[in-house]
Amino acid sequence: MKRIACALLGAGLMTACQLSNKWEISGTLTGIESDTLIVKSYSPSDQDNGWVDTIPMQNGHFAFNLGDSVLKQVYIYAMPKTNPDGSVSPMKMQPVVFVLLPGQSVEITGSLYDYQLKGGKFYADFSQVLENCKYYELKMDSLRELMTKMYKKNTSKDSLHAQSKIFEQYNNAVQKIKLDYIKQNPDNDVAVYVMSSLRRGTKNDEIFNLLTDRAKTGIMAPLYQKEKMEYDKESARMKALEAMKPGNSAPDFTLKDLNGKDFSLSSLRGKYVVLDFWGSWCHWCVKDIPDMKKAYKKYKNKMEFISIDCHDSESKWKEAVKKHQIPWVNVRNSSAAGHTDVAVLYGVNGYPTKYVIDPEGKIALRILGEDPAFYTALDEFMNK
Repeated sequence: MKRIACALLGAGLMTACQLSNKWEISGTLTGIESDTLIVKSYSPSDQDNGWVDTIPMQNGHFAFNLGDSVLKQVYIYAMPKTNPDGSVSPMKMQPVVFVLLPGQSVEITGSLYDYQLKGGKFYADFSQVLENCKYYELKMDSLRELMTKMYKKNTSKDSLHAQSKIFEQYNNAVQKIKLDYIKQNPDNDVAVYVMSSLRRGTKNDEIFNLLTDRAKTGIMAPLYQKEKMEYDKESARMKALEAMKPGNSAPDFTLKDLNGKDFSLSSLRGKYVVLDFWGSWCHWCVKDIPDMKKAYKKYKNKMEFISIDCHDSESKWKEAVKKHQIPWVNVRNSSAAGHTDVAVLYGVNGYPTKYVIDPEGKIALRILGEDPAFYTALDEFMNK
């Protein structure tokens, strides 16, 4: 992706770079200690091929182009400051978040915690939603900071729980403001974007049905389609999870192995099988590999292990298998349209998730997380 960026001077005069007369994203942000921004962006229809880069600032001013004229979700973070002693200040995880419309530009002013967007009616309407939520968002930011300090001081669970309840009240207020906006503006493109920012448990069929066909198929169509697909998958995942109980049949599936050959679960009927849903990005998944290797060495003549990689690119998956020298069968799940998402099929809602399938193809055990109980159960199965 072609990207052009320049620092700005004073009232918007560009420094050494005069390559573009129109900046897609520009503005001024205050309260940032470093002179660099970190920008992340992706197209809702192609999240796996996102873009991350650094953008220079001068006196808080910045300007850059993302290039492709497609709808993009954009996150702008402050680069942590490098101190005189060489240490790096903690990164502020609060970003400026917005969607960049194709062929349009947006100007950002304010701070990471209180910013305004200018660039036409869409951004004016969305800024009003942000303004309506600001009181509660600031309260939530303060509570996050307070609860972090309380946690570090080993404050009692009751005190932390009390603050969590207050936080939830503020969060509920934010969700209500957003829901009210959608109900009052179902034909507005901003309503689609506001819907995408609702927390997972708030989204339901009613919310999706509120939006008009024009809003669903307009400029925000890629985002709507992504949100609807994820919602449908989550609904299917929860339904599948109800069926993933010991004694029920394990759904068959076929996935590609490291050599590009088809592997089917049904090919192992007659043996105990361990299904390990994992990813190289998952700390606890990787942490569990040494214990998995010990169990595999112990039972490989009686039991098959299958690792199902999720949410990695093909190259990262193969690199991880090689790096960690995983000796059993490795296959890669696909969540792309037209493919069976095996993680959804098995109701996987956290990583690692492990299943033990008995010789008759029925579920014998489901374990979420890195849990020693899994290995105790394997011993029991193998010593029956």
